[in-house]
Amino acid sequence: MKGDFLMIYLSSFKLSDKSIKNPNIYPYNVFHRKDIDPFIFAPITVLYGNNGSGKSTILNIIANKLMLTGKEYATSNSFGIVDYCGKFSSECQFSYGEDEFGNVFRKFPENSRFIKSEDILYEIKKIQQRQILSDGMEYDYMKNGHSQKEAEDNFQTQEGRNQIEYIEFAQEKYSNGETAMQFFEEYLLPDALYLLDEPEVSLSPANQVLLAKEINKLARLLSCQFIIATHSPFMLGTLNAKIYNIDKDDYSICEWYELENVRYFYDFFKKHEKEFEE
Repeated sequence: MKGDFLMIYLSSFKLSDKSIKNPNIYPYNVFHRKDIDPFIFAPITVLYGNNGSGKSTILNIIANKLMLTGKEYATSNSFGIVDYCGKFSSECQFSYGEDEFGNVFRKFPENSRFIKSEDILYEIKKIQQRQILSDGMEYDYMKNGHSQKEAEDNFQTQEGRNQIEYIEFAQEKYSNGETAMQFFEEYLLPDALYLLDEPEVSLSPANQVLLAKEINKLARLLSCQFIIATHSPFMLGTLNAKIYNIDKDDYSICEWYELENVRYFYDFFKKHEKEFEE
């Protein structure tokens, strides 16, 4: 029964430990001199790290190795014919998880995908534009004496589609945060593995908490697994997650309140505590 078993589609992932003559070539340079054990994934796993730590690179390497929708083909910073990114990915290893009956998965669910922060920003603009155009056309159509149903039916005609195509996008109706939440509602479906790269982009602290709660629910009740790159203290404190600290050389497992970014927030507000009490 859904909800009684926490699904793990991807059990573990081991980054390549091979070395090459030039240690400055991407992505080998990201993990040079790191002492990294395989990642052992939970229903929700967080890769925490500051900008430049390599957390997004790890997600993309996983997405490429698993051939997930949304994977981004990376290019190396070297000259020549060797595909070092492809070479590194081929040297990585992973293992599937098991279903509730102990059967090892042989493939990942079809809905599985890698969602990057730039994907979210791009979809925000698409959603905003589509919503504004359709709302404006509906209003104009009803103003001319038509019913709402007639207005909605008009959108399905070739003429209606042509109108949307030629109307220019003028102003934003929704905030980025509201539209980002709409994006996640449409794209986070049950029974899937999701890799999320900084999903908090454009979200207010309150909406970050709401998103984290929704992710908890999807993992607990709807057979989803998440691997998330973030340094948001609001998400870190809300997610029921296993956290790898990518800022550490050994990528050690930490509690959310031990992390540098979270401690900075705590120390800052602790310093100003009296001002909140006035």
